Amino acid sequence: MSLRTLIESYSPSDTTLRRPYLIAEAGVNHEGDMNIARRLIDEAHEGGADAIKFQTYKADTIASKNSPSYWDLTKEPTDSQHKLFQKYDKFWKKEYEDLARYCEKVGIEFLSTPFDVESARFLNEMMGVFKISSSDMNNKPFIDYLCGFGKPIILSTGASYMWEVEQSLSWIDSHGTPVALLHCILNYPTDDKNANLAMLQSLKQKFSDRVIGYSDHTLPKNMKTLEVATLLGARIIEKHFTHDKTLPGNDHYHAMDKNDLKNFHQRMAALFELLGSNCRKPLPSEEISRSNARRSLVAARQIPKGKVIDAGDLTWKRPGQGIDPREYDRVIGLKAVKQIDEDTVLTWSLLND
Repeated sequence: MSLRTLIESYSPSDTTLRRPYLIAEAGVNHEGDMNIARRLIDEAHEGGADAIKFQTYKADTIASKNSPSYWDLTKEPTDSQHKLFQKYDKFWKKEYEDLARYCEKVGIEFLSTPFDVESARFLNEMMGVFKISSSDMNNKPFIDYLCGFGKPIILSTGASYMWEVEQSLSWIDSHGTPVALLHCILNYPTDDKNANLAMLQSLKQKFSDRVIGYSDHTLPKNMKTLEVATLLGARIIEKHFTHDKTLPGNDHYHAMDKNDLKNFHQRMAALFELLGSNCRKPLPSEEISRSNARRSLVAARQIPKGKVIDAGDLTWKRPGQGIDPREYDRVIGLKAVKQIDEDTVLTWSLLND
């Protein structure tokens, strides 16, 4: 299922817990090298991601020259957003066209977050969904512009109040645009104590008619964070992705790699094996327990032939191979068709009206 179909076909009445649609957020971890970008696509596909997402911007249109950093300077020492973005803004329309074609060849959905009007315009030709980053959720003119393309929106909600989420949704809803909301904490990296995955529940309760997901910035470790997010109902999960977590730079050290992705899918397989079906019915493996561990109506004393059964004649014992105790009221008043010895498991053939 494509991401667009997932968002457009969502029904709030469908409460089945499902495996999330997984977006490998490559961002600019290609570092301006097309070979690395293609490698990221290959490894995201190998790891089992449903989509790979890049980021498309120019330093001069995303940040002023005096824009301060908001990341861990011990990991990424560049103290200006403009300087950092200048390192990674070399890809433009041609490069993303090539990458979109390569994604189609490999069999993984292509996405890229636009950060300006020009990139949004040419990216519209390559993908079925637009992503709006947390940093732009208050950018009304840009949100209006993206909604003009008539495609679903994924909106990250990092560093926002609930009223801001409601406000941004009102702008999007005015265009009749389907939208998915991603819980997000805008720290790079996000400490586990700040992940606040309970916010997923708040978003689900407040916006039950929307697809709810999670954009994660915690360190990958054992991928437990994404497992918990899935249990809390995240239908879309986005996490930064790299081919080498040891590389310096803002988006490598807190990203997952293909091995983390594989680990996540293994955990998902084990998790969904535990979850099983949400349909309440006996399992085949329970049949012997249902038969032998449940109780039947049993003769509490010897019952002479022709006697009308009363409460003193009955008790209930295992196994459950006779008359079900739920038929107790029906059995009272019937007659024994023959002598029934004490401790006999009652069957309908022993009784009549």
